[in-house]
Formats: sequence, structure tokens, C-alpha cells
Amino acid sequence: MENRTALMDDFITLAQWMASEFSNRTQAIEQPRDFAHIHVFFRPLPFKFFQGIGFYSEQVYDYDLWTPYRQGIHHLVIQNNQIYIKNFGLKSAPRYAGSGRELSILKTIKPSDIQERCGCAMVFHREGTQFLGQVESGRQCLIPKEGRQTYLVSDVEMTENTWVSRDRGYDVETDEQVWGSEAGVFQFEKQQSFAQELPLQELLESHVYT
Repeated sequence: MENRTALMDDFITLAQWMASEFSNRTQAIEQPRDFAHIHVFFRPLPFKFFQGIGFYSEQVYDYDLWTPYRQGIHHLVIQNNQIYIKNFGLKSAPRYAGSGRELSILKTIKPSDIQERCGCAMVFHREGTQFLGQVESGRQCLIPKEGRQTYLVSDVEMTENTWVSRDRGYDVETDEQVWGSEAGVFQFEKQQSFAQELPLQELLESHVYT
């Protein structure tokens, strides 16, 4: 029971830290040739969307905030005594551009608008003052790129105020890296928190993980 309580505490902490806008402005200024200035939004979804904790995410270039180049839906769950973030794609993603900043758009997203990206969940665990996450094992998160089928390798380090990530794609046949940053990790700093929007009271009252 004690381990279960600690895991639930970590689950809530991860959700609170994740519910934010992040920016790599400092990195982009220091290394402009290697890194564009990017904003990453993780905006909490209503409890009823998953009957749990969920997020809408988008990544946008600073010069074009209304045209995200990546969007997703994420469901935080406790599974096999670990914290999983299940990932979903949006069937009509452009329709929801700007949801990271505009709640009026975010509220129009429905569960029927999403499709799970099988094999692409992230598994997180806590180490001291940070959470470490990796894509689930099995090399089943497949992404077509440059005419080749690749599998995703993703690593994340998150603290209360930072988000460090690196995504790479490797050829399923040769294990050769096909895409991904060759300059190193993206280093994001928290700009604002959306933790107050998390439906934590509803989660606790639901007894989903008790």
C-alpha cells in the first residue's frame, strides 16, 4: 500500500510539472544554427475526456504560433506499477491548432477525434528531483520518414521547471539513424504552468487508481 501511495504521489507530481508551456529560447539564442526557437504546450483536458488525466500538446515555432508542426493527445495512466503516458494522434489536427493557448478551441476536441498510436507510449519513473521517460520497449512506434519505415527512440528528462528531450528515428531493417537532431537534446524551460487546470480532485474522488 505504501508503494502504491508513493506511485500515486509521483503520478500527480508528474502531471503538475507537465502541465505547462515550455520554450527553448535560451538554447536557440546560444545555438541559433542548430536549434530553432520552439514552444511546447501541454494543456490539461477535462476529466471526462479519459475519465482521468489527459493533455493536448502542440509544438510550434516562435515565428508561427498558429501553425503547430506537431500535435497530440496524451493519457496518463498507472499500469504494471509504472507511469505510462499513452499517445494519440488527432484525425483532423489542423482544426485544433492553437488549443495550447486558447481554451475555447481545446474544448472542441472530442474522444472520437483521436486515434491511439500503438507502441508509442512513454514510460516514466522518478529519480530524485527529476522524472526520466523512454518510449515503451519493442520498437513498435513506427514512423514513415524519407521513404523509409523507422522506429522511434525517445528520451525525456523533466524537472519542476525544465523539459529536456531527444527524438530519433532508426531504419527498421538496418538500425541506421534516419532522422532526429544531430546537435543534441532540446532544452526547454517552463514559461507558465497550467497545473491549476488539472482535474485532480475529480481524479481522487473517482478512485481510479486505488
